[in-house]
Amino acid sequence: MRSSSPAMSQSPANDAPYRLIEDVTFGENVVVYSFTNLYGCQIGDNTRIGPFVEIQQGARIGANCKIQSHAVICTGIEIEDEVFVSHGVIFINDKFPRATVEGSLQAESDWELLPTTVGRGAALGSGAVISGGLRIGQGAMIGAGAVVTRDVGPGETVVGNPARPLSGSK
Repeated sequence: MRSSSPAMSQSPANDAPYRLIEDVTFGENVVVYSFTNLYGCQIGDNTRIGPFVEIQQGARIGANCKIQSHAVICTGIEIEDEVFVSHGVIFINDKFPRATVEGSLQAESDWELLPTTVGRGAALGSGAVISGGLRIGQGAMIGAGAVVTRDVGPGETVVGNPARPLSGSK
């Protein structure tokens, strides 16, 4: 993740009620709306975080991004600069999620983190689900409701479940 300036702060540029903000590094001019949960993450310059968004520990959001309402960006996700994440986009970071292991609640060591990177200038449509361990290329477009289960090339447009290239796309 690049930031257009080295200046970082511990609070967003705006004031809004009902936000959980803990151990977050903000770039300059970041706006965070109400009803958000942000913890242990980095957010680049001029990024806008909509209401009802969760960004988890270790996630990195680039500069000049827009994260719309109800998106969930979990641990292990890197979003490069100028990315648009539409309403209700969900990232998955574990291929085999379980609540328990042999009757006990699963611990941190019981699962494998699958990092995902979203390339510069990509756009993710409303309700898209992004599986873990993928790369979404620079300038790619993910259609609304798409379920992305494999890498998406730079400039490629994918739609459907499972997501497939749109005819005429790169």
